[in-house]
Amino acid sequence: MGLFNRRPKLPPAARPQLEAQERVLAWAAAGNGEGDGVVVASNLGLWLPGRGHRLGWHDILKAVWSGRELTVTPAERVAERDGYLVVADCPAETYLLLDPGDLPHQVRIRVTRSVAYTAHHPVPGGAGRIAARRVPGADGLTWTVRYDPGTPDDEAVAAETGRLVAAARATAAPANL
Repeated sequence: MGLFNRRPKLPPAARPQLEAQERVLAWAAAGNGEGDGVVVASNLGLWLPGRGHRLGWHDILKAVWSGRELTVTPAERVAERDGYLVVADCPAETYLLLDPGDLPHQVRIRVTRSVAYTAHHPVPGGAGRIAARRVPGADGLTWTVRYDPGTPDDEAVAAETGRLVAAARATAAPANL
């Protein structure tokens, strides 16, 4: 690539408040219907217009690139249980990226790399997805459960989920410890 193919640097006015060890990987000007902004992918997460904080890669349940629009579905923490978090979908946020550059690729890679384990399991009255995610700067894995719509929130579901998470943790643990 020559000098003329290089992407321009992120304008200082659009640069989010990065942490000391955080660096910009890719960025794109965006519009989401409520004004324009900039979507910035860093090594620690995704900065979206209108948010005053970074969304960690491990907190993104789904990211979809249509070729013009990036749609991000963040996780909302619903409950903290022994050894795992219960999460649910936040409303999806969609951003039109007219010159996306490397941003969609970086989002896909980073979200995918954050997933260390994922499996869908039946539970009494419904089902749920158990996932273990890598969190930048943290040792070990963060375990989450996202229940399918209509799954009851009761003691039987919590007991079965606890058993399933414990079994998943045992299979995901390194064998040489």
